[in-house]
Amino acid sequence: MRQACFRAENLTKSYPSAGGELVVFSGLDFEVAQGEKLALVGPSGAGKSTLLHLLGGLDRPTAGAVYFGSQNLFALSETELARFRNRSIGFVWQIPSLLPEFTALENVMMPLLVRGLEARQAARAARNRLEEVGLADRASHRAGELSGGEQQRVVLARALVGEPQALLADEPTGNLDYRTAELIIELLDTLHRRHGLTSVVVTHNLAFARRCDRILKLERGVLVPWQPPPREGTDGRDEGF
Repeated sequence: MRQACFRAENLTKSYPSAGGELVVFSGLDFEVAQGEKLALVGPSGAGKSTLLHLLGGLDRPTAGAVYFGSQNLFALSETELARFRNRSIGFVWQIPSLLPEFTALENVMMPLLVRGLEARQAARAARNRLEEVGLADRASHRAGELSGGEQQRVVLARALVGEPQALLADEPTGNLDYRTAELIIELLDTLHRRHGLTSVVVTHNLAFARRCDRILKLERGVLVPWQPPPREGTDGRDEGF
């Protein structure tokens, strides 16, 4: 049996609201095994992104704990959490969030520069990652000069440049057309295997979810194993949620 990369225990998240406490979810317990590719699905507003943020140490729970290996993330200080995120987790968001004033190469270098790596070493590593995602010839282009699919590939390169153990992706194909989304899905599959990642992906794309090792559905605060319905149609596409 593979060891757990992520382990959530009694995980609860709530927010104060005018009508009283708003509970997003309460008492969640689950694990993500090392090397696993897990899809998180469910309706909009169910708390999938919130759960992903907790796994990545971007937010703190109301109660409960998240373990990365044997480390309780929320026993760490904010400085220690920032170091953890920089070294152990690669993040991919629906909106690429590239810094528009910098080139693709400079954007990919950023996590390593934050880590304190010398610029020449950071540039070498960034070029390698851009080549891996098929954008070596676009290294000097700024975000506004790249297509949506190219921007998302730069984000993937940036997520992996620091050689993280885990990849957390929130709707990585949500803003892309069908054909471009398929290319990004293929690339994510390849990078997951090549880098030995543990990947957790929030998605409304059932075709993407089907390619994961396991699917968990979050709805009304409950997280359960889920099996997608049989495919419909003849073009290989799936309806989302």
